[in-house]
Amino acid sequence: MLKRWVLALAVLASPSWACEGRLLEGAAVHAAPLCVPAAPRRVVVLDAGFGLGIGLDVGLPIVGAPMDGMSDAALKARAEAAGAASLGFVAEPSLEALVALQPDMILGFVGDASLADAVYPQLSGLAPTLLYTSTDWQAFYRLMAGFTRREAEVERDLSAYRARLEDMRARMPDRVVSVLRITSWDFQVYLDSPRAYAPFEVMRQAGVKRSIYETTDDPAQSMKRPDWEDLAALDGDVLLYIVGGTNASDRDGRHEEVLANPLWRMLPAVRAGHVHRVEAATWMEFSGLASAHRVLDDLERYVIGAP
Repeated sequence: MLKRWVLALAVLASPSWACEGRLLEGAAVHAAPLCVPAAPRRVVVLDAGFGLGIGLDVGLPIVGAPMDGMSDAALKARAEAAGAASLGFVAEPSLEALVALQPDMILGFVGDASLADAVYPQLSGLAPTLLYTSTDWQAFYRLMAGFTRREAEVERDLSAYRARLEDMRARMPDRVVSVLRITSWDFQVYLDSPRAYAPFEVMRQAGVKRSIYETTDDPAQSMKRPDWEDLAALDGDVLLYIVGGTNASDRDGRHEEVLANPLWRMLPAVRAGHVHRVEAATWMEFSGLASAHRVLDDLERYVIGAP
């Protein structure tokens, strides 16, 4: 994880760059006001999700990102075709690889303000560092579009997405949808909450109703880790489940074991035959508008189109 960089980065020299570019302000930009290059030429991205996908969408010159272990093969291939090198495993980028790429800007969609606090002082010693701590991925598009003068293009694409959301809300049936992630070591339920992870924000915006167990008004809570007995609370009419991501749960036999368990088979959606596996590449490595539309595709197919 990025936290492992803190001590290693601390031994590096103090900042040697001189920023003559743009001044960024706003609560979502860590350490704002922040001075960054007006037109960066060598951008290193710290995450293989929002930062990489949205950066590519707006045409940023990304030279590196942590891509080893990505489940989104299409996004990885797209990044490599654009000339980006891997910084190592998605959850543990290599400091040496980052330094070797000599970036003129470091970009990260962090989400966790405390983590941004820990790594920003040292990362900014290598290059101007933009850490985005909000969960508002559409605002992140607009911010990134400013670097490549694609604001109008981004607004057009976001407008088309909002129009699709409005259409789906009008057609969304009165069904409760539960979502579960199966990993090699636990179960994870990403909540419908004020700081919901993007795919689940998309669900809410599309008018999907989640179970009581999966819904909260607490902005500090975005995920639960249920035990076997808690699975009974996933009582939706439809159950979507995710296997894999940046772990081996799609290869080590855990999810087959789960699907064969009597507690799983007792879930209402499973008994009714309304249980569907969705792609980890979309739901666990959300990377922008393409991912949002794939989430809507799944809702169209499995919720609106369900018998």
